[in-house]
Amino acid sequence: MNEYELVSTTAQRSDMAGHKVKFLPSDRVFVVDEAETLLEAAMKLGVHINASCGGNSACGKCRIKIVEGDAESPRHPTISEVDYDNGYRLACTSRPRSDLVVEIPLESQVDKASLKRKPHRPHILAASDIGELVKGWTAEPAVFKVYLELPPPSIEDNIADVERIKRALRIDHTIDDVSVAFGVLKKMSSLLRDEDWKVTVTLIHFRGGYRLVSIEPGKRHRENYSAVIDIGTTTLCGQLLDLANCSVAKVTEKTANGRDVCTLAESSDYNSQISYGEDVISRIMYARKKGGLKRLQDAVIATVNSVIRELLDIAHVDDGSLSHLVLAGNTTMTHLALGLDPRHIMLAPYTPTVTFVEPVRAAALGIHVGDHVYAYVFPCVASYVGGDIVAGVLGSGIFQREKITLFMDIGTNGEIVLGNKDWLVCASCSAGPAFEGGGIGSGMRADRGAIEQVRINPATYEPMVLTVGRVKPLGICGSGLIDIVAEMLLAGLIDQNGKLRRDAPTKRIRKGDNGCEYVISYGAETQTGRDIVISEVDLDNLIRTKAAVYAGCRVLLDQVGLTFDDVERVVIAGGFGHYIDLERARTIGLLPELPLNRFLFVGNGSLLGARLLSFSEGLMTEAERIARMMTNIELSNSPKFMDEFVAASFLPHTDSRAFPGVLRELKKGRGEGV
Repeated sequence: MNEYELVSTTAQRSDMAGHKVKFLPSDRVFVVDEAETLLEAAMKLGVHINASCGGNSACGKCRIKIVEGDAESPRHPTISEVDYDNGYRLACTSRPRSDLVVEIPLESQVDKASLKRKPHRPHILAASDIGELVKGWTAEPAVFKVYLELPPPSIEDNIADVERIKRALRIDHTIDDVSVAFGVLKKMSSLLRDEDWKVTVTLIHFRGGYRLVSIEPGKRHRENYSAVIDIGTTTLCGQLLDLANCSVAKVTEKTANGRDVCTLAESSDYNSQISYGEDVISRIMYARKKGGLKRLQDAVIATVNSVIRELLDIAHVDDGSLSHLVLAGNTTMTHLALGLDPRHIMLAPYTPTVTFVEPVRAAALGIHVGDHVYAYVFPCVASYVGGDIVAGVLGSGIFQREKITLFMDIGTNGEIVLGNKDWLVCASCSAGPAFEGGGIGSGMRADRGAIEQVRINPATYEPMVLTVGRVKPLGICGSGLIDIVAEMLLAGLIDQNGKLRRDAPTKRIRKGDNGCEYVISYGAETQTGRDIVISEVDLDNLIRTKAAVYAGCRVLLDQVGLTFDDVERVVIAGGFGHYIDLERARTIGLLPELPLNRFLFVGNGSLLGARLLSFSEGLMTEAERIARMMTNIELSNSPKFMDEFVAASFLPHTDSRAFPGVLRELKKGRGEGV
């Protein structure tokens, strides 16, 4: 029986005014109080239902279907009368009035399998270049194990057990200045004698000294592993690393599966917090509710535990062999994982509780690892530039190079770093959740069935679509949205303000619930039986999102007296960035019009940096230096940003000099010549 079913059983034995609710397709049954909405109950019980707005009925994403029973639930504007009559409701406005059977439709579910898909197009630079981005580091993990064979005590040599270990470390391994954790002292005496004075100790080297944190029987010094976790707003990604057998050569050597030989396993899962809101602001707001912060911490730690468990199972590694944990996330995710109040992150003057966190015992956070395991948390820079960006700058090697580099992590937030080895400036622009499917009528994450590639025939205006998993369409993900808008612009279906051409000779342009819209897939072609469309409201949301990212880049460049022409390399990080079609992103004005060979996709930059830090204590110092040298620019206080944002709220931009190639292509498509 899991913890949620235990809650359910306890509730059934109480005097609560509750009703049994079965959630399909999981077939899990719980007792839900009449005062609770079905969304609140699902959040509490660990049943996922998409909810972009955190449950305030603004997004209309948490669709459910009442299969049996009665629920109090008004009709929401996002649900048609026909769908309402067929039992469709919003979970956030539905309360049980009898026992229920509730179906969670495909569009409201999460498909974890889609997280394992690989990019469908190659990097701009070779994979070998990515493996060698950081130069001059040595493989010396901060957490390591040492095997000791100690001489047993005698009348002539009766020093304390701790001193015997310290002496062996000093003489045989030149390791001095060692302190010992109290938990080790409690079992040291009996373990040493039971094992005939042959033991393995785990040490952490930090800030000039060593701390002995674990003692194990026998020879286990080759069993030393680290888990590194990128705590994303939407997704958690993890890797299990072999610290005992790592070297610079092995870290850059690729195996048949594309991983380096020191990476034993990879895993990912959706952040369980997504049920409480798509973006950091909605989660900060939820954390202010009574018990909200605790629920958010429990949710993300549950996902961390799930990812670690899967990593260990894949690699067939024993729990006790895990010695180190590295966590990297944006400032809000870092606060929520640590259980720290994030409310002042969103309130002027935007001050987080902490930016630099000392290593913390992972078990104290609720992470299911040994008591001796410490978590290193990547330092943050400011309220909206977090440890994931510091890790990305570390992993991409910007901090070592002369070249002026623009680093972009595009997701629910758009974080930007500009600089080189001598200086770094950074900013975060509130891009919004459009690239994750939020704020888009038919939007969704890049799950199975999401439209990810689109081409539109400029003569007939008929679309050709490809979906994740090559199945019937379910909705549109971020990369598909960029493709659609670029194709509509090139085909002449929309103007540069993002308005649909109502006189275009196609039935796919029509009046919809949110104004004029273009039908990408008719209901007969989709998994839900409903049309998948993109409306002018959706187009406005996308234009605002891309304008915020591009404007943020322009402001940073302006702050240091540079232009895009001065940028020698553009590094694009983030899970979403991994799937962007570069040319389509330039067509809509999301990315600057620079030569293709200046772009480098590094995938999950946060995980890239976390890996290197785990392998090398020296890079731990570098990470802290990077965080301190980054100068944050608050775009919310910048009049220049608003000017640039307005200028970029056009396809591709109001400045024709910024996108000459795109404008030539548009003129060619309209038959205006070049």
